[in-house]
Amino acid sequence: VQLQASGGGLVQSGGSLRLSCVASGIIFSINNMGWYRLAPGEQRELVASITRGGTTSYVDSVKGRFTISRDNAKNTVYLQMNSLKPEDTAVYYCNMVVSLSPIQRADSYWGQGTQVTVSS
Repeated sequence: VQLQASGGGLVQSGGSLRLSCVASGIIFSINNMGWYRLAPGEQRELVASITRGGTTSYVDSVKGRFTISRDNAKNTVYLQMNSLKPEDTAVYYCNMVVSLSPIQRADSYWGQGTQVTVSS
């Protein structure tokens, strides 16, 4: 299973970006999907997650600004980021919990990371 993330870039404060992450390979089902970020000198942080049924959760600092969504048919997770702030600057990683077969335990897979830079 490979996860390919895209959509990062440089944006001014108050701007928007949309991240995408698509999973490919032998996939039976995908349970939770999520986006993490890692800023210099900081610990990795779970930004947002979404269950297979669509239940979402967010870290307090992005509530009301970021929206996570998924397309199960396309094995894809999105992160719409609005009203971006300089403190959102980080490398963003997608994560998916994937089952390869009905009898196999689900494992966690990671994308390669995409840089988001917000200038003030």
